[in-house]
Amino acid sequence: MFEISVRKHFDAAHYLREYNGKCEELHGHRFEVVVSLKSDKLNEIGLAYDFTELKRLLGEILDKYDHTCINEVEPFDKLNASSENIAVDIYEQLKEKLGEFSTHLSSVQVWESPNSCVTFSL
Repeated sequence: MFEISVRKHFDAAHYLREYNGKCEELHGHRFEVVVSLKSDKLNEIGLAYDFTELKRLLGEILDKYDHTCINEVEPFDKLNASSENIAVDIYEQLKEKLGEFSTHLSSVQVWESPNSCVTFSL
């Protein structure tokens, strides 16, 4: 089994509704996002999936968050902008973009600090 991963980042602000702590106030992060695909076979040139293409697809998704207040970006205008919910949203969008390769999507990690991340997978 092969697993390939790419990492990209975006800078954004957010706040957690009903948190009852400092994170309920507007604050910012350099979010790091790592997406991983699994495949048990390689294509005709020996790739499980093209890194460049995966970075491009992820970049299209992250562009909508970059330099925003995430709480103002759909669906987070109604859904809490937690790293957990951000990971699910990125996963669902990437799965749609991957088309026939959507079954290869293994996980999405969202790091909001060098020491704290969430991983979402099905």
